[in-house]
Amino acid sequence: MKSLSIFVIAATLVGCASPPGARVESCKATTEQEVASLFDRWNQSLQTGDPHKVVANYAERSILLPTVSNKPRLTPAEKEDYFHHFLENRPSGTIDLRTIELGCNTAVDAGLYTFTFAKTGAKVSGRYTYTYRWNGSEWLIMRTATLISAAMRSNTRFENSTRNVISGYAS
Repeated sequence: MKSLSIFVIAATLVGCASPPGARVESCKATTEQEVASLFDRWNQSLQTGDPHKVVANYAERSILLPTVSNKPRLTPAEKEDYFHHFLENRPSGTIDLRTIELGCNTAVDAGLYTFTFAKTGAKVSGRYTYTYRWNGSEWLIMRTATLISAAMRSNTRFENSTRNVISGYAS
């Protein structure tokens, strides 16, 4: 009888631990260096000049809040449209300052960066936040939020030198 009582208590506790249909998630071990390399992967995809290769870094359900556009990009087609125009000026990004936060299958890389546009010679500094999610086989971007720095926005020289960089896709 005592064995039966212990069995019933144990079975009850096991049943309470995991509700039916609950998904048990294991966390991917990662490092700050691995997360930092994800920006490098994205930046290298820019160098190809192929918007499709850039968009391949994004999860199917993700949002791009770009530096030089007021329109959020939600679908792969919207992201490709944005990058089609952005890539025309041959951008290359460098990280000036970063902080990385690691979570269970998520990571956030945020800081300051500078883009140099090879076609025009313009440089644009700004703030960025990339939120990544591990999908079981690779890290993909869930959210990109970028903003040209306030000092750059108030600089008349910046306005004149980048007018051509941002025209065509600033809406």
